[in-house]
Amino acid sequence: MEERMGLLLLILLGAAWACDARQQPNPGLNRKSDVCARCEDYTTEALHYLNDKSIQTGIIDDLHNICSQILSFKQLCIEIVDHYTSSFFSEIASVQPGELCEQLNLCESAIFSSQVQGNSCGFCKNTVSVLLFKLNDHESKVEMMEALLKVCNSNSMEKFAKECKTVVFKYVFLFILAAEDLMKTEDICTVLHACPASTAVSKEASTLEEASLLSDS
Repeated sequence: MEERMGLLLLILLGAAWACDARQQPNPGLNRKSDVCARCEDYTTEALHYLNDKSIQTGIIDDLHNICSQILSFKQLCIEIVDHYTSSFFSEIASVQPGELCEQLNLCESAIFSSQVQGNSCGFCKNTVSVLLFKLNDHESKVEMMEALLKVCNSNSMEKFAKECKTVVFKYVFLFILAAEDLMKTEDICTVLHACPASTAVSKEASTLEEASLLSDS
């Protein structure tokens, strides 16, 4: 149960991190690639879904139900849910798909763009490969840790800063490992109906990992 709470807090902290990230500049290339276009299409659909008031209410209700089951972190959980879901949905309402895709670096990387075949399955496999590459990168992990700790130190988390940091230090790397394992063992693209049949991404991820190792050597 405590592990479940840790993952919940990390998800909410990640949402807060995503909100803060929108305010930071990220230089991009002017050339729009296939991966950019696909990213904007899927982002537009996702934003439409998340802007639905009934969906938002359902998400908040589900999170409150989880909070009510965990007595040791109940108040902290409710505080985070109430504050950050409101902030997150407010940010979602003002997100521009093109801007978000640039900040996710999906409009900048030529190596990833060149691998996309101009279809939803190719885009999905490429995106999962990018995420696996990021999760395996030490600097990305450090940046994630620093960003989450920054959220813990924010004024809105002042009352629970200590508990927040404890959760981050205890669960962040477990969360990363779980995310890596999920994306490697589950056919995410098929689950999302982006690919018609079982389409593994481990090959693409392995290629990226090998490239990373070669660049470090």
